[in-house]
Amino acid sequence: MKVLFLVQKEQRAILDRLYEGVAAHCECDLRWLTSDEQRHLRRYFRQHVDVSKYDRIVFFLRFKQEIRQASFIRTVPNLVILEHDAYQNYIPCKYTGQFSAHYRKMPWVRVLSSGFVVSDRLRSEGFDAVFVPKGYDQTLLSDQRRERDIELAFVGSTNSVAYSGRKALLDELGQVENLVVTRTKSGEEYCNTLNRIRFFVSADVGMGEYMIKNFEAMACGCVLFAYDQGEAENRALGLQDMDNVVFYRDIPQLQAKLAMLRQDQDLAARIAVNGRNLAVSQFSFEAIGARIVRELEPALRPQPPMSGFQKLRAALGI
Repeated sequence: MKVLFLVQKEQRAILDRLYEGVAAHCECDLRWLTSDEQRHLRRYFRQHVDVSKYDRIVFFLRFKQEIRQASFIRTVPNLVILEHDAYQNYIPCKYTGQFSAHYRKMPWVRVLSSGFVVSDRLRSEGFDAVFVPKGYDQTLLSDQRRERDIELAFVGSTNSVAYSGRKALLDELGQVENLVVTRTKSGEEYCNTLNRIRFFVSADVGMGEYMIKNFEAMACGCVLFAYDQGEAENRALGLQDMDNVVFYRDIPQLQAKLAMLRQDQDLAARIAVNGRNLAVSQFSFEAIGARIVRELEPALRPQPPMSGFQKLRAALGI
């Protein structure tokens, strides 16, 4: 299968290993699009793409730019959209309902969503949505088996509206526990910091799926305290409470389980090892890349021919 894989050139997360994981399992033409190229997809395709050469064309681009160019995007054949932010379709934020509205304009397109329940909800609306979880960079992040001198911590951003629930929970926890909240540079500094943390608090409140930090913390050997996203999401990922992860729904429950693990260090160690083994075996970008390619292979829904008016709109970029 020959795949044109269009990704963002300027992106905070380091996802190169994910792209390599995809490229390792298909004939992949990987291209990094600048912000300007993402804003002008019709021009980019006209100048640089022969769509007839590809069995699949995969977008992993800024949703902000995609929704402005739906009339053109719906003309792209064999299109699959990889999306890590579709959970925002179902939470209060500036993109509430906008993913559904966008996909409704091209219901034949396959959407690879990083949330199991989100994918299920999209399917219930009639879309060809498939669950492919987030993962972690196995070349940057690993368990170094070093002394963990930070007991309880969160590493990452709390500055987005989508993260308002995260910030509120971390603030509340910080009032009753000695919680370290910090940010680091990506790569070595991040890996070193995760390897110093014994209990990593993930606070994906109200998101309906697990963010990438959960898999990164598990891979680095932290005991992951994860805000519980529900039985269906957990089962799809193989997450089991007090076996490979610690689930909580509120601060008192988190504190009760934290007190238990402070007393039972052997149980804490087992949870950390089981979580690490699950992440390494299932959620490396190498494994996720292979899974993406598997989900590209089934036949796509037929794309209806465009009317003359639709062709004119697409040509004009309207």
